[in-house]
Amino acid sequence: MSQSVTDTFGFIIHPIHPKRDVSRKFPLLGKLLTEKQVDFLSAYFPPVYISEITGARSMATGREIKGWFIACPFTPKRMLELPVQHVYDKITASVRKAERLGAKIVGLGAFTSVVGDAGRTIAERCEVPVTTGDSYTIAIAVEAVRQAAAQMQIALSAAKAAVVGATGAIGSVCAEILAADVAELVLVGRRESALAEVRTRCEGRGAQLSVSTDVSAIYDADLILTVTSAIDAVIFPQHLKPGAVVCDVARPRDVSVRVAQERDDVLVIEGGMVEVPGDVDFHFDFGFPKGKAFACMAETMALAMEGRYEDYSIGKALTAAQANEIAAIAAKHGFRLSGFRSFERAVTDEQIERVLERAQRNRRTWSPLRA
Repeated sequence: MSQSVTDTFGFIIHPIHPKRDVSRKFPLLGKLLTEKQVDFLSAYFPPVYISEITGARSMATGREIKGWFIACPFTPKRMLELPVQHVYDKITASVRKAERLGAKIVGLGAFTSVVGDAGRTIAERCEVPVTTGDSYTIAIAVEAVRQAAAQMQIALSAAKAAVVGATGAIGSVCAEILAADVAELVLVGRRESALAEVRTRCEGRGAQLSVSTDVSAIYDADLILTVTSAIDAVIFPQHLKPGAVVCDVARPRDVSVRVAQERDDVLVIEGGMVEVPGDVDFHFDFGFPKGKAFACMAETMALAMEGRYEDYSIGKALTAAQANEIAAIAAKHGFRLSGFRSFERAVTDEQIERVLERAQRNRRTWSPLRA
């Protein structure tokens, strides 16, 4: 790697599917240990160096950046079971490991960005700036919904949309943006008081609004964006109408694998893949095709290319303005939405055509009345 690289970053990952994800780095351990053993032992592992990230290059400046993947060993289950201060300690240690390697900004991936106060305590504890990547996650998720709607022949201006997890940091801003795009918007969350606050935030943007604490309220929605912090699936085959588009931004997934198995008349996408400019090599297989990244990773990289070494998407009070700003920064440097994935497989145009054909046939017998 050239010594001239001065813009650097780190990104914290962690095992979501214990056996499979441990196997990506340690094949023998992944084979020998049970899921329960991985969960238990994760509390005693230190942060793990995963790989160096090279080759990402800004289209605006031509400058290359370098980064590192560091694994916080906790699974989502362990993060919820353990005292939050213990989890903070492990995430902080992971960030500091990235800083020692030379990272000038560190992204918090998956559940490390959700636990506790969404990165605020970690930012206060660390010298190096941090970001959850949530602002660009919002921008890419909304863009993915718009593009998927077009491919499924759903007119946004006449569509009914739903946001599941609408009271969260990501969900509330996605709801605010989508409220200007669609005819109807259903906000789904666990607490009525928090839903009322999000509804107020979305008022006056064009959509007819309603709220619910029951996920069944998405049954007649054309477009669903889901981003809860649940560790188990919350959306199942019976919740979806033929032709629905579901954008699952959550990690772990909100959409049950049963949807893929039983519903060939709906389109489920995983929040959209981002193409990284340059010839990036992550030197680690996290399940995406070559050159593609999650939006939260891309935000961290875009901030490094921009030289914005400051805390960015921190806490639970994000804004649409912040999402628009990072989208502009990312576009400037060459990041862009690049295709869809569904249950870790690329979605082809032919697959979308088959879903559309099956949906058109099944709509003939579908009833908007819930069973």
